[in-house]
Amino acid sequence: MRVGLVLDHYDPRRGGVEQWTSQFCDYLLGRGDEVHIIASGFADNLLQPIVKHRVPPHRSRLAWAAAAETRLRELDFDVVHDMGAGWYCDILQPHGGCRAAWFEQSLKMLPAWQRSAKGIAARYLPRYREFEKLSQRQAGGEHLVLALSQMTRRDLAERDGVPQDRLRLVYNGVDLQRFSPTHRDQHREPMRRQLGLSDETLFLIVAHNLKLKGLPTLLKSMSALMATKANAHLLVVGNRRTSTFQRQARRLGVESHVTFLGPVDDPTACYAAADVYVQPTCYDCCSLVVLEALASGLPVITTSYNGAGELLTKGRHGYVVDDPFDPAPLADSMTKLLDGAIRLEMGINARALAEQHSFERNAGEIRDLYDEVVGNRE
Repeated sequence: MRVGLVLDHYDPRRGGVEQWTSQFCDYLLGRGDEVHIIASGFADNLLQPIVKHRVPPHRSRLAWAAAAETRLRELDFDVVHDMGAGWYCDILQPHGGCRAAWFEQSLKMLPAWQRSAKGIAARYLPRYREFEKLSQRQAGGEHLVLALSQMTRRDLAERDGVPQDRLRLVYNGVDLQRFSPTHRDQHREPMRRQLGLSDETLFLIVAHNLKLKGLPTLLKSMSALMATKANAHLLVVGNRRTSTFQRQARRLGVESHVTFLGPVDDPTACYAAADVYVQPTCYDCCSLVVLEALASGLPVITTSYNGAGELLTKGRHGYVVDDPFDPAPLADSMTKLLDGAIRLEMGINARALAEQHSFERNAGEIRDLYDEVVGNRE
C-alpha cells in the first residue's frame, strides 16, 4: 500500500508525535508498505527507506496546510494519514487532541487576572484565530478522525462538532521490549548511585512541557510529603529550562529532595531507577510516557485530564486525581505509595496492563483502518 504520512516536522528527537510517527513508519515498512513523509523538514540522519516530500514552511499554519493539500493531490496515495498538521487526508490523528479543551485547561495555569485577558485576546489575535480555523477545517470533510482516548473523543464531538460516525477510538501503545522491568538489573543501582540515592522512594516525571504536565503542583505535593519526614526524592527529566521550577523548589524548601536531570536520549535508566511515576497533567490525550512507565513496571499517578488515566484502575495500577492544581490529593496518593509492598503489587499489575496495550496492537488497529478506507473507496 502506498501511504502518505503528514506532520509538521519529521525528527524523532523532537517529541512524542515525531517519535510515534517514526515508530509507526517502521511498522508500515516492516509490512512492506511504501511510506512517504510530507513535512516541512526532516532529521539529518534518517536511515529509514522512506520517500521524503518537503513542503517548505509558510507564513501560517493554514497556508502550510493548503500547500500540503496541493502537493498531496498530485501524489495520489492509497491512504493519507495526517498527524494533526493539515486537513486533506483519509485519516486524521490529532495527537494534541481537541485544541479548545486544551486551551481551556491551559488557561487554568494562569493567575486569575490573566485568564480573562488571554481568553479575550484569543478571540482576536491571529495565532489563536488560525488554530480555530484549522480545527474547523479538520472537523469537516469525510475523513476518519482518530481519538486517542474516550476523553478526546468526547471533546472532539462536543467542542469541534466531529460526527460520531467519523470518530474512531484507538489508544496509544508502547514498545514492551524497550520499556520493561527487566532493565532494572542493569540500570537501577548505577542510576541511583549517580543521583546520590540509597533507599529513598524515587518519584519520576518525564516531560518537555513541565508546566502543562503539572510540575508546579507536584513540587507543592513534595513539600507536603517532606513535611511528614518522608524518605522520598523527585527526579525531573525532559527539559533543560528549569530555573523557574528550581526557584519554586527552593521557596518550598524541597530543593535538596529534587533533581533536575534535563533532557536524556533514552529514559530507560530513569524508569529503572524510579519507584513511582507521577504526572499531574492539565491535559493529555493519552500520554505515551505513562504507558512507558506502566510497561517498566511502575505504579502511576496521573489526573482525569489524561486519557491514559482511563486505562488505570484506582488502587490496582496507581491513582487518578481529579484536580491537577490541588496538591493535597496528589500528596495523599504519593504517601500511599511510600509503602514498598503496595508498590511491588501495583508494579506487577502495571506491567500486565501495559501488555494489553502494545505498540503492535496500536499500529495494527490503525493499519486495519487503512484497509477500511481503501475498501470503502473501492
